[in-house]
Amino acid sequence: MDLSSILKPEAVKVISEASSKKRLFQRLGEIAEAAYSIDGLQAAEALLERESLGPTGVGHGIALPHARLLDASKVTGVFFKLERALDFKAVDRQPVDLVFALFAPENSGVEHLKALALISRTMRDPKVCAKLRANDNPTTLHTVLTEGLAPQAA
Repeated sequence: MDLSSILKPEAVKVISEASSKKRLFQRLGEIAEAAYSIDGLQAAEALLERESLGPTGVGHGIALPHARLLDASKVTGVFFKLERALDFKAVDRQPVDLVFALFAPENSGVEHLKALALISRTMRDPKVCAKLRANDNPTTLHTVLTEGLAPQAA
């Protein structure tokens, strides 16, 4: 599994205004609906429900909201770079400017966890995050995310 199988170019956006987590999740749902034909309202509500269990802000300005959806046919992602960082109640109390949302079928099981682990590894890479923060072109952002991590030396 690689990020190019999860993330379509049209699901990568630079967002200038996100006034709250709820509004951000609505925008994520709208883009998921446009890119993957997922019910956007259901996607936003599922993200909010998951967030109520605990914040998905993982630190270093990164959030990884995720949800399982009845109408999702495969694991998909939406990436937002926020022009203005948003309080996400992250573990390090830093505001979030990079958001990678993951949507998975209700019964995806291990596939969902593998995708979440891949996204987490990618977003923990300081070089990847530096490139993401240095660019505002969605096509470039998609390329940075999908070119994958450099192979690890054995």
